[in-house]
Amino acid sequence: KRSKMQHLTLFTLALTLIATICLAKSPYQSVLQHSKIRGRQHGPNVCAMQKIQGTDKKYFTNCKQWYHRKICGKPTVISYECCPGYEKLSGEKGCPAALPLVNIYNTLGTVGATTTKMYSERAQLREEIEGPGSFTFFAPSNQAWAALPTEILDALVSNVNIELLNALHYHMVNRRLTSEDLKHGSAFPSMYQDFNVHIHHYPNGIVTVNCARLVKTDQHATNGIVHIVDRVITFVTPFIHSLIHSQNSLSYRTLLPFPTSFEKIPTEMRNRILGDPVALRDLLNYHILKNMQCAESITSGTPLETLQGTVLEVGCDGTDMTLNGKAIVQKKDQLGTNGVVHYINELLIPDSAKTLLELAQGSVVTTATKLFVDAGLGSHLSGSETLTILTPQNEAFKEGVTMTGELKKLLKNHILKEKLSSSLLYHRQELETLGGIKLRVLVYRNSLCIENSCIAAHDKTGRFGSMFTVDKVLTPPMGTIMDVLKADDRFSLLVGAIQTAGMTELMNQAGPHTVFAPTNDAFSALPKADLNKLMGNPQELAGVLKYHMAKEILVSGGVGSHTRLKPLQGDKLELNMVQSLDTPTHSRVFFIFTIFYIVK
Repeated sequence: KRSKMQHLTLFTLALTLIATICLAKSPYQSVLQHSKIRGRQHGPNVCAMQKIQGTDKKYFTNCKQWYHRKICGKPTVISYECCPGYEKLSGEKGCPAALPLVNIYNTLGTVGATTTKMYSERAQLREEIEGPGSFTFFAPSNQAWAALPTEILDALVSNVNIELLNALHYHMVNRRLTSEDLKHGSAFPSMYQDFNVHIHHYPNGIVTVNCARLVKTDQHATNGIVHIVDRVITFVTPFIHSLIHSQNSLSYRTLLPFPTSFEKIPTEMRNRILGDPVALRDLLNYHILKNMQCAESITSGTPLETLQGTVLEVGCDGTDMTLNGKAIVQKKDQLGTNGVVHYINELLIPDSAKTLLELAQGSVVTTATKLFVDAGLGSHLSGSETLTILTPQNEAFKEGVTMTGELKKLLKNHILKEKLSSSLLYHRQELETLGGIKLRVLVYRNSLCIENSCIAAHDKTGRFGSMFTVDKVLTPPMGTIMDVLKADDRFSLLVGAIQTAGMTELMNQAGPHTVFAPTNDAFSALPKADLNKLMGNPQELAGVLKYHMAKEILVSGGVGSHTRLKPLQGDKLELNMVQSLDTPTHSRVFFIFTIFYIVK
């Protein structure tokens, strides 16, 4: 009975979460409501907050953060505080009382923005924010003022308070704006020369004003409203507009490399990219995200699309902003009229600006890359030929593999004569190699293969070519099934059985066929009397052999759970991949046929 009640309580909580989040008008409203639901066991108007351990940074919580208990990779602790606009009453649970409605100057003290209150008096702003009017004040928290560099703070307070007054007016709008009025992408003229402040919402519920995060919103006053922000808001400069020639307002986030970043890449690559307008355009566009992203909006790694068309993983590690997992951002949140700039100390080079050789050298297929160069194929991979390279994973090669004439020939057949995308390949498509042979594409439910090699990773698309990482070294087509069997002494008994059964012509015909080929040991394992009887009856022998054949091509990479084949004779064959040290199964793909060597 108790268990049923617990399930009912959980079900009710889930329904409440879904209903309230669905009714929320913005991501911010969603996380605020989620925080209220998590905190309501502590009384009315209590919000659950997540605080990064060792810091003063607090966040309203969403579902993901609640269960992971991490922000920017750092552990968090849960605290329960009064939701915005409420306060505790002695002897009562939760936060039942609304904050007293006083003017903005006094509200600053009530909500903990005492430093802003002090500087407002010093700048002779007190009379204005105590008097009549309807203002919105984005008030920096005490921690925000403490984090301001000393030289900037000194400059603000030393110039007969004019600069300080200007700075505080830049935090004010001459109208009342609740959090619901702060729409995504909106801009409002501040009280300093009507310079705009810009609002941006993020899917994780964070709201920023000129890249300062709103930490407490909707603190109502008799003459306006106060929103607490986590930094002193900086002025917007127009230089990004000139940099990327855009008329959009706050549309982009640019990652601007330091000049020394260009010196860190190899001279040959740098000169090639600078001399190639297409590659240079892609490189520059790879440093521009399609959406504005302030540093304070980031709480975990997120893939974000660039103007170049691919994505960058933008994340954080403690206080560091990261790109593709690396802390290379040196200066954050330099605001412009159409975006925000982050200075980075490393040049980001997209795949689309790289040659095939550079693609391979920057990946994990180190063995294949070295072998291609050793085979004298580097000029094909570093030039402007439109090619696709099939690069086997390192484990596909035997240890200590050395270059031979046969291996050179084989590697040449790992280079296709056109630039391809795996998403456009289709079943039975034929692809020509630099070695002059044709390879077939084989499409299965859960794999895409070129002959026996199946694609094991996403494509990498370079300036002139593409790279497919494959799981095996390619085995090119090498004749009919009969040619293959005759060339391998392990199948001499099978070759004789095929001839006895009158199936030689079938084995030489165009397929497609898959053959499960018994080795000599498999034949010898049969009782001698049974084997002699079978070999003495061509019709029965043909039936048995046809049970080992299917009229389609199946390589081992296409075998999944309970893969079924219709044999030439019999009902069905069911295949599974089982790893076993004492009964290995190998596969080879040929021009017409597939053979699975059966050792038992």
